[in-house]
Amino acid sequence: QQQLEESGGGSVQTGGSLRLSCRSSGNIADNYCMAWFRQVPGRKEREEVAIILDDGRTTIADSVQGRFTISQDNIKNTLYLQMNVLKPDDTAIYYCAASVTLRCYSDPSSVVYNAWGHGTQVTVSS
Repeated sequence: QQQLEESGGGSVQTGGSLRLSCRSSGNIADNYCMAWFRQVPGRKEREEVAIILDDGRTTIADSVQGRFTISQDNIKNTLYLQMNVLKPDDTAIYYCAASVTLRCYSDPSSVVYNAWGHGTQVTVSS
């Protein structure tokens, strides 16, 4: 069972940057897609902010388009989320997830991820 561990969260001021990392215990290249989600404490819904397929194609949510970038390093078995021009609305717990379902290619937005990290807190102050 693949284990995922996020790091890189912290507290920054509006306009600042952070880079989140998600290290996999397995071979990250074996995943068909990986994603970053975020969840505001106290809210039930979890927002998908970025997806990357194993061929390098990415999808970024409208809410973070132009500010967040998702990438992965197959040698380091690590997924990244570069977050720039951070806003207070970006405050949340950020989770990485991985999937090996073929739905990654046909309908990435409906993928049920089978591996999740425990999350890392990002706090943006005004």
